[in-house]
Amino acid sequence: MSPRARLDDLFERARRWRPAAPDGLQSRLLILTVLFTLAVEALILLPNAANFHETWLQDRLQAAELASVGVEALPYNAVDPETADQLLRIGGVSAVAISDQGVMSQLLRAPDLPRTPDFIDLRRRNTGTRLWEPMETLMGHEDRSIRVRAAPRYRSGDFIDVVAPAEPLKQELQAFLLNSLLISLIISTAAGGLLYAGLAFLVLRPLRRVTRSIEGFAADPLQPAPEPSDRQDEIGRVERELARMQEEVRQSLKSRARLVALGEAVAKINHDLRNMLTSAQMASERLAASPDPQVAKALPRLERALGRAAALARNVLDYGKSEEPAPVIDRLALAPAVAAAAEDAGLEPTGVRLAKAIPARFSIRADGDQLHRILVNLMRNARQAIEADPTRKPGRRGALGCVTVSASEQPGWSVIRIIDDGPGIPPRLSERLFEPFVSGSGSDGTGLGLTISRELAANHGGDLRLVETGPTGTTFELRLPA
Repeated sequence: MSPRARLDDLFERARRWRPAAPDGLQSRLLILTVLFTLAVEALILLPNAANFHETWLQDRLQAAELASVGVEALPYNAVDPETADQLLRIGGVSAVAISDQGVMSQLLRAPDLPRTPDFIDLRRRNTGTRLWEPMETLMGHEDRSIRVRAAPRYRSGDFIDVVAPAEPLKQELQAFLLNSLLISLIISTAAGGLLYAGLAFLVLRPLRRVTRSIEGFAADPLQPAPEPSDRQDEIGRVERELARMQEEVRQSLKSRARLVALGEAVAKINHDLRNMLTSAQMASERLAASPDPQVAKALPRLERALGRAAALARNVLDYGKSEEPAPVIDRLALAPAVAAAAEDAGLEPTGVRLAKAIPARFSIRADGDQLHRILVNLMRNARQAIEADPTRKPGRRGALGCVTVSASEQPGWSVIRIIDDGPGIPPRLSERLFEPFVSGSGSDGTGLGLTISRELAANHGGDLRLVETGPTGTTFELRLPA
């Protein structure tokens, strides 16, 4: 590439270059600190310049007024030119005039001026005028002069007028502003630097720590997070809440991973398991025809074991689905639905029996299959808890315990309560009862039944909750829209 071509390419790059906007909080904070420092500088310098400007004019007025008193002391106010020049030089003015009772007296006459003086009346000025006058002096022509009027302080009269050259004021004002600017810059820079350092230490550094924690969590959610600081301010609370939320997400991801692994494992063995259960059920049906009383006695237990195994596989598969199908809502009679669920849950008159407290012809709006699954899960859990109680003894009717199902209407809701007289749920499990893999039966439960049941209730627009539990029994409440 020739030198001319390289030069043209350089110019083209320079023309296309645009400064990148600061994208970091630290750089933006630095820019804001500089801007605020400059704003403070302006707020400090403008009033100081206005005060200096006014003080300088008042000093000229005071010197001119004292000179006018000396002039009036002479006979007939006669002042020779040489004395007048000396008085004017001493006062720093070009002319002095006094107005007394409407009569204007020229005490010290100025020579002809090249430009008409700018008029400033110190008696009548607003704040904006005071702040702008120093700017006019700094930007004014070198031949500029100022005519100043004010009330006299050392003599009688309406007002005193003086004419003073503006160039000495301009030079002194420039020197004053330069010194003030240097001093205020030093003070403002020190204050701004300390403020920036404090914010960087108290805010930016903790925020960078939070940002690194979030980035590390995004890169590897299962990696343990660093311990949050023990600060008691808002940033400390943010760090602790972030650590808590990350831990919750981490546990959720672990549970999800367990569910994925469980689903993969069950999907692989489900086909073989169903074949084995089918063969076992066929064998149990053949055994039902056996006249041996021992076989007839053991057969119900075998059937229940096979039923529990099939339910176990079905529950795990159901929970492994991405989502439950939408319910097909229909009007159902509750009593027959409860009886069918009790039969599948293994409730018997000689074991754990069912008691119904349902009003006659009570009906609800629900999906029949999903309602059946909810009731079976709740009743089976109650039966297993009662049967697992070592202190439980059969009652007068030979029953180990009782599961009572009641129903009532509330405004906008159909409420079904499942009440058992079992030993209750341990307190350590009651708060986590609806989480996956948390089982309160203490037997062969998977810990998925209540989780699935609450999800099915939520699909209906309702809820399933634990009302109370204790040594005298447990109560669950199923609420469905009426």
